[in-house]
Amino acid sequence: MLDIFRGLKNFIKVSHVHIDSSVFRLHYSITVMILLAFSLIVTTRQYVGNPIDCIHAKEIPEDVINTYCWIHSTYTIPSAFNKRLGIDVAHPGIEKSQDEEEKRYVKYYQWVCFCLFFQAICFYAPRWMWKNWEGGKIHALMMDLDVGICSEVEKKQKKKLLLDYLADNLKHHNWWAYRYFFCELLAFLNVVGQMFLIDRFLGNTFLTFGLDVIKFMEDDQEMRIDPMIFVFPRMTKCSFSKFGSSGELEKYDSLCILPINIVNEKIYIFLWFWFLLLVFLTFFVLLYRLMIILSPRMRAYLLCLRFRLINKEVINTIVRKSKMGDWFLFYMLGQNVDTLIFKEVMHELAKRLGHASKDFGEP
Repeated sequence: MLDIFRGLKNFIKVSHVHIDSSVFRLHYSITVMILLAFSLIVTTRQYVGNPIDCIHAKEIPEDVINTYCWIHSTYTIPSAFNKRLGIDVAHPGIEKSQDEEEKRYVKYYQWVCFCLFFQAICFYAPRWMWKNWEGGKIHALMMDLDVGICSEVEKKQKKKLLLDYLADNLKHHNWWAYRYFFCELLAFLNVVGQMFLIDRFLGNTFLTFGLDVIKFMEDDQEMRIDPMIFVFPRMTKCSFSKFGSSGELEKYDSLCILPINIVNEKIYIFLWFWFLLLVFLTFFVLLYRLMIILSPRMRAYLLCLRFRLINKEVINTIVRKSKMGDWFLFYMLGQNVDTLIFKEVMHELAKRLGHASKDFGEP
C-alpha cells in the first residue's frame, strides 16, 4: 500500500512558486492523487483478492463461471432487501425471481478503475490549461526576489526591471487573470459534473449516497436497509446457460461473492463527502472572485489585509490607477516575492503612477 502512495507523492509536492489558490490546488493535487490511488487499489489483487467468486455446479469449470459472471454482470432483487435476513432470504437482495423487470443488474464493477482514472484526468485538466496560459509569468517576474538576502546592486537592478514591467504593462493583464478565473469555474463545473457522472455510473444512487448512509446509522436496527450493501452488494446472482449432451438448453443459477465491493463502497462513500467539500469550497471561491471583479474597494481591502507592511494610501493609489487583472498579478507576486522587497516595489510603483512628490510613510 505504501508503495502505491510513494509513486503518487509528486502530485502533492508544493511548488515554491504559487500561481493559483489553495482550493484550486485541492482539485489537481490531492484529488488527483486520491483518485489514482483508488484506481490502483481496486486493480491490485493483493488487497482485494479475487474480484468475484461464484458457487457453481460441478459441470461448469470454476474459471468459466467466474469469468462469465464478471464480464456479463450479476444481479440482485431490490424487493428482497426489505425481507428478513435468515428467515425470508438467505442474503440481502437474493431471492428467486422469474420476472426480468425485478432484477437490478450490477454492471459497474469491471469499470471502476477506468472511471476513477478518467476522473483523475478531468480534475487535472483545469490545472494543465492554466499552467499553459500562465506561461511562467510569475516565475519570470520573481527573478529570485523571494530570497531577501542578496546584494544591493543586484536587488536594485531586479527591482527596476520589475517596476518597469509593471508600469509599462499596467491595465494589460485582465485577459490573463480572467483565464485563471475561468479555470476555477471549470474546476467547479467539473466536480459537480463528476458527481452526476458517478450517479449515472452507479444507477442513480450516488447523489444521496452519503445522506442515506447517515440516515442508516440513525434508523432503528430492525427497520433499516444498509445503503452500502444495496448500492454495492456483496452477494449477487448470475445466470449461466449452455447446451447439454442431448442438445437441450440448460440453465444454471449461481451465487456470486463480490469481495471487490467491500473496497468500492469505502471508496465511493469517501468520494461523496470529499466531492461535496470541494463543491462548497469552490463555490465560495467563485463568489469571492465575483466580488473582486465587481468591487475595487474589496480589492484594496484584500491587499491591505494580506500585505500589512504596505501603506494603505499606496494600495488605494495603485488600485485606483490599475485594473482587476493588475490587482491579481500584484496579489500573486506578493505571495511569492520577499515581503520587504514587495513593499518597496509597491511604494515605488505608486510614485510612478503620479505621486512622485508624495512621501509615503510607514503604515
